[in-house]
Amino acid sequence: MTDTSSLRVIPAGASAAAGSAASTSSTSAGPSGSAPSGSGLSGSSDRSAPSWAGVVSLGLGVFALVMGEFLPASLLSRIAGDLGVSEGLAGQSVSVTAIVAAVAGLTVPVLLPRLDRRRVMLGLTGLAIVSDLLVALAPGFGVLLVARVLLGIAIGGFWALAVSMTAQLVSPARLGRAMTVVNTGVSLATVAAIPLGTWLGELWGWRWVFGLAALVGVAAFATQALLLPPVAPTGAPGFRPLAATLRSPVIILGLVATALIAGGHFTGFTYIRPAAEAIGGFDPSGLAALLLVYGIAAFAGNLVAGPLADRRIGAAVLIFPVALGAAMLIFVTAGGSPAGAIAAVALWGVAFGAIPTTLMTWMARAEPERLESVGGLQVAAFQVAIAAGAVIGGVLTDGVGVAAALAAGGVAALAGGILLSALRRR
Repeated sequence: MTDTSSLRVIPAGASAAAGSAASTSSTSAGPSGSAPSGSGLSGSSDRSAPSWAGVVSLGLGVFALVMGEFLPASLLSRIAGDLGVSEGLAGQSVSVTAIVAAVAGLTVPVLLPRLDRRRVMLGLTGLAIVSDLLVALAPGFGVLLVARVLLGIAIGGFWALAVSMTAQLVSPARLGRAMTVVNTGVSLATVAAIPLGTWLGELWGWRWVFGLAALVGVAAFATQALLLPPVAPTGAPGFRPLAATLRSPVIILGLVATALIAGGHFTGFTYIRPAAEAIGGFDPSGLAALLLVYGIAAFAGNLVAGPLADRRIGAAVLIFPVALGAAMLIFVTAGGSPAGAIAAVALWGVAFGAIPTTLMTWMARAEPERLESVGGLQVAAFQVAIAAGAVIGGVLTDGVGVAAALAAGGVAALAGGILLSALRRR
C-alpha cells in the first residue's frame, strides 16, 4: 500500500522527490463514499490547506489543451487547402493526437516517477504551447503532424495526472466538486473552440487562430506557475503499480464501462451533423443552433456532476450514462420534430457534460492508492474509445444509416452505466 507521506502536497521548500515506493498487494473491492485511511484520498493530518486556486489553474490548463485539440475540426478545409492535402488526410491530425495521448497517459507518470508534479504539469503545458506555435508556422503537413504528436503527449500526460493532483489539492469530500472545476475547461473549450475557430479562421486565417491558442497556453502556464503548489508523485517507479492496478477486477470492469460510455457517445456524436440533417431535417444554421444547445447543456451538466458525485457517486454513475443512452435513442425516435431533436440534444449535453467528472471521481474512489495509474489507464481507455467509436459509427452510418450509429451508441452507453452501477453495489 502507498505510504501516506507520498500523497500529500509538498510543503514549501520540500523536495520534489518525496514520493515513496508503493507495494502492489492491495486490491480494491469497489468505490466507497470515502477513501480508506492512508490512501491518496485520505484527509491526513499532514495535508496542506486546500488550494482551490491550484485547481482553477488546472482548469485553465485543460481549456488551453482542449482548445488546441478541437480547433482542427473547425479549420479542416482551410488547413487542407493551404498545405495541399485532402481533408481526409488533414483529419488524421486529430487521430494522431488521440493515439499519442492514449500512450502518453500510460507512460508519462512512469517515465517521470519522482519529479514534482507541478513541474511536470508546467512542462506539459509548455509542450502544448510549442505544438500550437509549430502548427501555426508549419510549412507542410509533416511538421503539422509532429506538432500534433507533441499535443498528444501533453494531453495524455495532463489527464493522467489531473485526478491525482486534484485529490491532493482539496479534501476528499470535495473531490467531485474540484473535478467539476477542472472539467469546466473542457466544457468552455467545447462551446467556444469550434465556433470561435470557424469565425476567426474566416477573419484571420487558420494559422493566426493557432497562434491565439498558443497565447491561451501562455496564460495557462503563467497561472499555473503562480498558483499551483508543488505536488508529490503518488506512485512507485516503473510499471509495477500499473500492473498491480490492472489486477483489480473492479478497475478492469470500470475501464470496460468507461470505454462503453465514451465509445457510445462518440459512435453517435461524431456523426451528429448527418444525423441532424437526415433525421431532423436541420440546415447549417439550424445545426449551429442545435450544437449551441448541446454546449450550454454540457456546461450545466458538468456543474451538476461534482456535487452529486461527492454525495451520491452510486447514483451519479447510473443516472448520467443512462440519460446519455436515452438521449441518443430519443433523437432516433423523436428527432424528426424540432422540439424532439432539441430536447434530445439538451439531455445528451447535460448527460455527457457530467460524464468526465463522474467517471474520474468513481475511479479515484475505486483505487485511491494508485491515482496516477488509474488516471493513465482511464485516459487510455477514453482515447481508444474515441477512435473506436468514430470507426464503428462510420461503418454503421455508411452501411446501415446514421440512425443505426446513434442507436448502437445509446445502447453501449446504457450498458456502461448499468455495469458501473452494479460494481458500486458490490
